[in-house]
Amino acid sequence: MSEREVLEPGVIRGQWFHTLENGRIQCDLCPRFCQLSEGQRGFCFVRQNRDGAIALTSYGRASGFCIDPIEKKPLNHFYPGTSVLSFGTAGCNLGCRFCQNWDISKAREMDRLTDLADPSDIVDAAVRAGCRSIAYTYNDPVVFAEYAIDTAEEARTRGLMNVAVTAGYITAEARPAFFEHLDAVNIDLKAFTERFYKKLCFAELAPVLETLRWVREQTELWLEVTTLLIPGQNDDDDEIERLAGWMVEHLGTETPLHLTAFHPDFKMRDIVPTPPETLTRAREIARRAGLRHVYTGNVHDTGGQSTFCASCDALLIERDWYQLGAFNLTHGRCNSCNATLAGRFADDKGDWGAKRRRLKVS
Repeated sequence: MSEREVLEPGVIRGQWFHTLENGRIQCDLCPRFCQLSEGQRGFCFVRQNRDGAIALTSYGRASGFCIDPIEKKPLNHFYPGTSVLSFGTAGCNLGCRFCQNWDISKAREMDRLTDLADPSDIVDAAVRAGCRSIAYTYNDPVVFAEYAIDTAEEARTRGLMNVAVTAGYITAEARPAFFEHLDAVNIDLKAFTERFYKKLCFAELAPVLETLRWVREQTELWLEVTTLLIPGQNDDDDEIERLAGWMVEHLGTETPLHLTAFHPDFKMRDIVPTPPETLTRAREIARRAGLRHVYTGNVHDTGGQSTFCASCDALLIERDWYQLGAFNLTHGRCNSCNATLAGRFADDKGDWGAKRRRLKVS
């Protein structure tokens, strides 16, 4: 595992920054490129200028640990039915007004970080619990990159796999190290217009598209994409068709897309929940655009959440929420026509089911 310079308990010297001519330092981890005076924190709140260097102030300090089904990330083509130890910290480098984990991602008090755990503690807990993988999630792992990297590196030595759930808002400089020890990633493509990203996320679309292309072209990671559909904001037919078309061209027809339902939260409590029929319509649009595996989420929709063979339309993996039913795959191939299903699969489905169990790690 990487040796980090510890500045004080829970605080380490960060990895991506440089000094500017005016004496400030620039954080080079994400496309915000925050320029910070001594003591000043970045937009994410957890990265700070301390003595002329970036400090990560949430290292080893988690907002909680849970064992989840891998489908909850969501990852539908990555060892279905297996359990994953999930954790996050605090802070975020986006400012989404609809954030559904806002109590964690927007936390400004370090007492939100109640569980102290070094990377080896987390890996030990995952092994003891029989998890197949560890997920860096809840808030965006980009902001606690060094902590995630060290944990993922340790997990690899113990035979565990690593999963990141991220908005993909990261620089070209930081991407190789951040993704190096990962096995799968779900990237949140929040919309397909710059207007949406600027108005509702205080960010930009282009760097996210660059990250998506980079993951597909430069790594062997298994990639899935999620878009939360918000009524009146990013759910019109044209935008969904353009988003799916871009995925077909740049990520390939086999990349799964999860279209999930919004519920009122944080600073967008005046917007109605996404109607189920919107998800059904959007799924059909994305499939007509050429994507072979499009799923609905945050609603009860067995048909929209199950996996079907792209060649013969046979049911391959039946899902009722996060509970798996029929499993008609052998060595990752359809039992009916022998076509290969893109993804990472064991010979049998996992047996974790829909359980969610909190875990104390310290």
